Amino acid sequence: MLTWVKPDSLKAVKELRDMGLHVVMLTGDNERTAKAISNEAGIDDVIAGVLPDGKEKVISRLKDEGRTAMVGDGINDAPALTRADTGIAIGAGTDIAIDAADVVLMKNSLLDVPAAIRLSRATLRNIHQNLFWAFFYNVIGIPLAAGVFAPFLGWQLNPTFGAAAMSLSSFCVVTNALRLNLTKIYE
Repeated sequence: MLTWVKPDSLKAVKELRDMGLHVVMLTGDNERTAKAISNEAGIDDVIAGVLPDGKEKVISRLKDEGRTAMVGDGINDAPALTRADTGIAIGAGTDIAIDAADVVLMKNSLLDVPAAIRLSRATLRNIHQNLFWAFFYNVIGIPLAAGVFAPFLGWQLNPTFGAAAMSLSSFCVVTNALRLNLTKIYE
């Protein structure tokens, strides 16, 4: 059997689908060729025969249905990369595609797309955790240091301990952020 799809592309599409993402192939190729490739790769939908200026219109329409990410590498992809919520350029692509994209993958492998999504999700989760703990600390620590609780509960914080607690808070936030190094972005 003759295959047109690189093995890492097959795995990347599977990983994206396993992440709950809807994968659409947007191509200028004819419909018959595009359908054959999409069937082999396990792609959900195919939009074929799209002229270069039409890719941006298709992305705009898909944005009405939800958030979009566009992966491309050519000059014809640049407007669509800009229109998408997240434009992802393959590093081996044209300079204009790289300039138009929000994210540039340095290797020429689609496996980096799900890896980038995993890393971005882990980063957002980490940011939310850090914001929660910083907010929690400040809601308690600042009034305590200011003596707000002293008349009611008799609680007061020595300014020296307040400074140490602030340093400890910063240390915890930085340490939590360093946990991103443990994130497995490749399956």
